[in-house]
Amino acid sequence: MQADGLSPPSDPYVKVWLMHKDKRIEKKKTVVMKRCLNPVFNESFPFDVPAHVLRETTIIITVMDKDRLSRNDVIGKIYLSWKSGPAEVKHWKDMMGRPRTAVAQWHVLKA
Repeated sequence: MQADGLSPPSDPYVKVWLMHKDKRIEKKKTVVMKRCLNPVFNESFPFDVPAHVLRETTIIITVMDKDRLSRNDVIGKIYLSWKSGPAEVKHWKDMMGRPRTAVAQWHVLKA
């Protein structure tokens, strides 16, 4: 028996933007996980940011679905900064308290 109407598996990847005020400073991205519905991206994204600009800095993490025929689709995103939601602010403070150390945390993506 074959299932009908199911979505094909995604080809997800992650884009990470370092923003200062409203300007994009640097972009990094993961490899594309082909045909994967539950990807795990075990990658780190180090950025060198001077301490005096941290309060005006935001990291935008966007999970994308690579589409070979049209524009890539946004699956969800989060904003990490001192002015984000409670979980994001906690992660931001953890990162600021441990410079040059990888700080991992799970987040719920927002549409």
